Amino acid sequence: MAIHPGMVEPLAAHTRDLYAAAEEHLFGVIARALADGLDAPQWAERKLAAVQALRRAAEATLDETGRAVSLDVYDVIAEAWNTGHRAALDELGALDEQAARMVRENASNAADVDRLAEDTVNRVTGRHRSIVRTIVDRFRSIVASTAALVTFGRSRRQATQDAMRQWADEGITSFTDRSGRRWKLTSYAEMAVRTATGRAAVEGHMRSLAAAGYDLVIVSDAPRECPLCRPWERQVLSIAGPAGRRTVEVEHATEDGRMVTVTVAGSLDEARLAGLQHPNCRHSVSAYTPGITPVGNATSDPDGYEAGQRQRAIERHIRHWKNRAAASTSDTARQQANRKVRAWQRAMREHLAAHPDLQRIRRREQEGAGNLPGGPGAPDEAVQAARIRSGDARTPREMSDAELAAAMRHGDLTREDRRRIEDEADRRDLAALLDRATPGGRLTDDLSQFSDDQLGRIFGALDGTDDRLRIMAEMDRRDLATTLPGVRRDLVGLSDQQLAQMGRGADEQTLADLAAEANRRDMLRDLFPGGRLRRDLSGASEDELAWCMQYAAPDEMLRIAAELDRREPVPMPEPVDTGDPIADLIANRRLLDESMSPAPGRDDWGRHAPDNDRDDEQPDEREQRDDEPRRITRREAREMYDEYVWEQVLKADEACRGVLLNARGKARKVDPQTLFSGPAHIAYAYASEELKDWWAQHGRLTVAEFIEQATGVTQRGAETARQAEWAQQQKR
Repeated sequence: MAIHPGMVEPLAAHTRDLYAAAEEHLFGVIARALADGLDAPQWAERKLAAVQALRRAAEATLDETGRAVSLDVYDVIAEAWNTGHRAALDELGALDEQAARMVRENASNAADVDRLAEDTVNRVTGRHRSIVRTIVDRFRSIVASTAALVTFGRSRRQATQDAMRQWADEGITSFTDRSGRRWKLTSYAEMAVRTATGRAAVEGHMRSLAAAGYDLVIVSDAPRECPLCRPWERQVLSIAGPAGRRTVEVEHATEDGRMVTVTVAGSLDEARLAGLQHPNCRHSVSAYTPGITPVGNATSDPDGYEAGQRQRAIERHIRHWKNRAAASTSDTARQQANRKVRAWQRAMREHLAAHPDLQRIRRREQEGAGNLPGGPGAPDEAVQAARIRSGDARTPREMSDAELAAAMRHGDLTREDRRRIEDEADRRDLAALLDRATPGGRLTDDLSQFSDDQLGRIFGALDGTDDRLRIMAEMDRRDLATTLPGVRRDLVGLSDQQLAQMGRGADEQTLADLAAEANRRDMLRDLFPGGRLRRDLSGASEDELAWCMQYAAPDEMLRIAAELDRREPVPMPEPVDTGDPIADLIANRRLLDESMSPAPGRDDWGRHAPDNDRDDEQPDEREQRDDEPRRITRREAREMYDEYVWEQVLKADEACRGVLLNARGKARKVDPQTLFSGPAHIAYAYASEELKDWWAQHGRLTVAEFIEQATGVTQRGAETARQAEWAQQQKR
């Protein structure tokens, strides 16, 4: 497998992230130190007195960063060397164990790897002292220049902001090289580690090929090549040979005895000195197979190179304005910088749309980032803990979730430090929960996705009464669900996310229960949007309508019944009205049964009733002749009595035009329906004269009288009720 320095550049991402986080933290500490008491009369004196505190904060941050970097660099350089070595073995193909061992012994050089790692660590961490000095000197310079500008009428706030903006543009510099270039903290660390890893990978690759007897390699044809690398594309180079172009005779790779003439463009070191495999270069070198590997068919792509350079420029602009936002000492300046960030991000989207072959790598757009590919590395625990210890109350809000988690894992934190992290994590969790629950400021229609605990937190953060009532209704619906057959009580109060987590590695029965709970929630979302039965029921199946009855409110039950009647209308018989209310009621029930037939018999539907609801007084049908009418039981008579009372109330209300109570009954707010079934002396005490006249004409039966007439069996209390009724009529 071919290898190029860019293939191991992701190994340097962690080191770059450490210094990028340190730089951002230092800018925040400096900006807050300058902004504290900005309008106080003795501002300049107080700031100069705080220099030592600033120095200690900077040293603590850089010391923690340095310890983390030292461990990281040794690991990544060793891994880069091994990557190059493994790539060479892949190219060489299947070697026998003896040949592979010989390559490993001849190519491995642990001393060289450790020496390269040590040199890199010293180059990077050796600049820390100058960084602290730069921070302190620049801080003093800003204080002094601000004090001087204020004497000329310049606003102290504006002067401080301008100075910090300039510093953010330049970055925290670590040193100035012999060419006069000022290296930023992150740029230098990135350059040093990236160069070392690339060098280690290429050396491991080349040494392994040389140990196997290969001296000739060929350069790849990479897209968007730069002018420095273009002359070397698809050219053959020598690993150990002399510089300069020449022609050599080598044996064909597959035909013994056949010699092939190969044009060697120069040595590998010569090509590197001319610019090949520079930082960010994507050209790789691989073993050249004489007579098989094609040479000199490279494709030039200057337009692609220019497009790639334009993308790099846009990335630099985005980083530039993000640094300004981090170093802003006022909200106005921060907002202006963020607007610039969004403008350049829009330019990036337009550029990528015009060049689909380019890929957006967001890590390059972060503060302190360089042109490294790959995702973010894990934040270093020691550095993040140092940020918490040296920061103020606003520091946790400026850190990402991963950084806070890394700080919590570090052992050197006080109880107060941990409490600040936990409070910030809790605040973010609640904010994220409310974003899901109240998109656009309105409570979402689907509350089934949240757990009981989450609904409790949402309830406490809501102000509107209607929204709180909806959450209370959802909790009531869940309480009802726990009483239904086929519903696991322990799953009802979990969120959708918790159900998904339970499904990982669950047994077959648990998966079936989870699927049933998920289906229940899906049906609730579909049939009860926003917690109410949906308006249009025409699309619901009869099974779904029957399922809805479990959760429907009384008014919703009526709508379901109306929809079922609409689908299967039944012609209703004309009611019987002979003047005998009991005979009429029995006849109407019989007609209704006939119109609803065929219907399952009692032995079918009765098995679903609880045992204590069975009618123990049901007559033995074996004792009845086939031609004998079926007798009514006491239980059936009691059920019919409720219908009788309701019909009497409706008829009396219509005949009396709603005047059913006298003044005394109205004052005591008596329910008129109770007058039709209770004792006669109470009924006549609160009934209106119109109602008494109606009773005199149509009668008023107590439950004992009704059962006696319906079953034909004498009932205790029936005669007493008739005498009491007669006595009340006589009193009139």
